[in-house]
Amino acid sequence: MTGVTGVLLVGGASRRFGSPKALARHEGKTFAELAWERLAWCDERLAFGKVADGLQLPFALHDDGTEIRAPLAGLVAGLRAARHQLVVALPVDLPLLSESVLPTLGSACVGDAAVPQTGPLPGAYRRSALPVLERRLRDGDLALRAALGELSATVVDVDPAALANVNRPTDVPAATA
Repeated sequence: MTGVTGVLLVGGASRRFGSPKALARHEGKTFAELAWERLAWCDERLAFGKVADGLQLPFALHDDGTEIRAPLAGLVAGLRAARHQLVVALPVDLPLLSESVLPTLGSACVGDAAVPQTGPLPGAYRRSALPVLERRLRDGDLALRAALGELSATVVDVDPAALANVNRPTDVPAATA
């Protein structure tokens, strides 16, 4: 598969986590580093979040251009900036993600989106999804899951253990802020 932009969604208030998730550590690396590595197979990699947060990351962080803190803001910014029609979006809080999940989602994206059965992220999105996502962002309708109802989306069965979301430091035993 060629012509894929990997978009790392770094932002998020991390209210339940208590500190920026991107800087939390698992097995000697930050969540941001682990996620960035998961996107290494992509033809292009971009990271979006809030530059004003001042996170010290080992890669360039692009501002998503909005005051809104929601994955939808980063996804819209990523789709706008991507050189390719297909974007694989990964939130920073999935440090246990299996390496095969993202390419599988990318290959399954024959319509506007391909997502696991658990929800919209991680996910693969085509630029054709942008008008719907931009409208929802502009209208303040930030639930990415709800946006899937307006898109031609394929649901991919993924092992739920590979999609473990980290909302608190105790969600991953080795995670430390």
